Amino acid sequence: MTGVGFASVHAATVVGLTGHLLQVEADVTDGLPGLHLMGLAETSTWEARDRVRAAVVNSGLAWPESRATVNVLPAGLPKRGSAGDLAIAVALLAASGAVPAAGLARWVLLGELGLDGTVRPVRGVLPMIRAAVAAGLSRVVVPEGNAGEAAQVPGVTVVPVRDLARLAGWLRAGELEGHARSSPPAGWRPSGSPVDLADVAGNPAARRALEIAAAGGHHLFLRAPYGSPAAMLAERLPTILPPLEEEAAREVSEIYSVAGHLDSDQPAVTQPPLVSPHHTSTPAAIFGALRPGTVSLAHRGVLFMEDAAEFPSTVLHGLRHPLEAGEVVISRGDATIRYPARFALVLASPPCPCETPSCACTPVARRRYLARLAGPLDRVEIRTRVERPSRAEFLSGVPGESSAAVAERVAAARERAAARLAGTPWSTNAEIPLLELRTVFRTAPGALDPLDDALNAGVLSTGSYVRVLRVAWTITDLRGADLPGRDDIREALALWRGDWP
Repeated sequence: MTGVGFASVHAATVVGLTGHLLQVEADVTDGLPGLHLMGLAETSTWEARDRVRAAVVNSGLAWPESRATVNVLPAGLPKRGSAGDLAIAVALLAASGAVPAAGLARWVLLGELGLDGTVRPVRGVLPMIRAAVAAGLSRVVVPEGNAGEAAQVPGVTVVPVRDLARLAGWLRAGELEGHARSSPPAGWRPSGSPVDLADVAGNPAARRALEIAAAGGHHLFLRAPYGSPAAMLAERLPTILPPLEEEAAREVSEIYSVAGHLDSDQPAVTQPPLVSPHHTSTPAAIFGALRPGTVSLAHRGVLFMEDAAEFPSTVLHGLRHPLEAGEVVISRGDATIRYPARFALVLASPPCPCETPSCACTPVARRRYLARLAGPLDRVEIRTRVERPSRAEFLSGVPGESSAAVAERVAAARERAAARLAGTPWSTNAEIPLLELRTVFRTAPGALDPLDDALNAGVLSTGSYVRVLRVAWTITDLRGADLPGRDDIREALALWRGDWP
C-alpha cells in the first residue's frame, strides 16, 4: 500500500475504575517503512506495534510500506492493557487508504488483536464505554465476547466484531451501522442461588444474628468450633439480602468488568456478591493493585473470611480502612487508584488453633489466637457462636426456615430504615454516625440506660457504643417498631458481647 494520509479514531482506557476516552491519530507519509508509536506509556502497550502489524498482514490486508506514526492522546494519561489494539489498526488502515476514513471519528473501537487478526475480549469495557458516552460518543465496536457487557450501557449502539478482516469489510462496504446491537442479549436473566438457609440445621441464635446483620448491613463474627456450619451460614447470607439497586449494580458490574469477571453469560451483576478468599491470599490479592482486589469484588455484598485468625496480620489490620471508609486507596508512582469496598464482613474462626474436638489448648493460647483478630473485630457489631448440630437435629429431616421467608423480613426492615433515612446520605443503619444517632434518631425514654451503664463501666468504647446502637435500630426495624426500647438495646449489647440469647 502506497497511500499517504491521516486518520483519527477513538479508543478508551481505564485507570482504577475510571474510564478515559483516547484519541488515536495515524499518519502515513513518505519515508523509510516503519511504525512509530507515541503516547503509550506502559511497556506492555508498546507490544501493540508487533501485534497490530501481524494482525493486519494475517488478515489479508495490506500493511503500509511507508513511514507510519501513531499518536495516542492524551499523552500524559497512563495507558495499560491492549484495548487500544483495534483502534490503532483501523487508524493505520484508514490513513493508508485501505478503508474509508469518513465517519470513523464518531466511533469508539475497543479490542485486543491476536496475531491472526481475531479481536479478543478486554477488561474494563463498562467504564470505558461510560466515559465515551459522557464525551458524546454513543457508537462502539467491541469484541464479540464483550458485546453483552457493552450493551448494558443505556443509549449505546454496539457492533460486536470477531476479527479485523470482517471489520475492514464492513467499513469498505459502509455496513458498520447495520451490524449494531442496541440492547442486552435476549433471554439473559440473573441466575438464582443454589443454596438456601433451610439447609442449615439448628443454630437459632446464629440464624437470628445472620438476619440482623442482613437487615442492617452489619459486620458479623462467627465463633465456629470444629464441625459447626459457619461456612454454610455465611454462604447463605447473600440469599437473604435484597437485590442490588440500579446504582449499586452499576458500581459492582464496573468492578467486575475491570477485574475481567464479566462475560457473555453474565454481562452484569444484579445480586449481592459473595467473595471468600483463602487465608494464604496476599495483601495485593485482597486489596488490589492494577486490578480490583477481593475486598472490592465484595462491594455491596459479603466478604467471608473463614479461618480468619490464619490470615496475615497485614491483611487483618489492612481491613480497618475499607471497613471505615468503604474504599481502598492505592498509591502508585503515576496515579492514585481508588476502588470502592463497602461490604458486609463475615469473620469465622475456631476458638483455638488446633481445630479438633478434643482440644487441649490452654486459655492463654486461645486468647492469643483470637487476639490476632483484634483489628477487624473492633469494627464488628455482631458476634455469635455457631454450634455443631445435634444428631437429632441433623437426622430429623425438618428443614429450617427458608431464605425466602427471612428475606421478606429483611426487605421490610430495610424499607423501614430507608424511609427513616430518606434525604440523608445513608441507606442502612450500619452507616449512621454517632451525632445523628444521639440527636436526630432518638430512642424511647430510658432505653439507653443499659448502654450508658456499659460505657461508664468501661465495657464499651465510644466506637462500640455507636455500633451497638446501630444494631438496636435494626432490631427495632425487624420487629416493626418506631423507636428502640430497652429490650432492643439489651439484645444488641448481648450480640456485641457474643452471649445472646
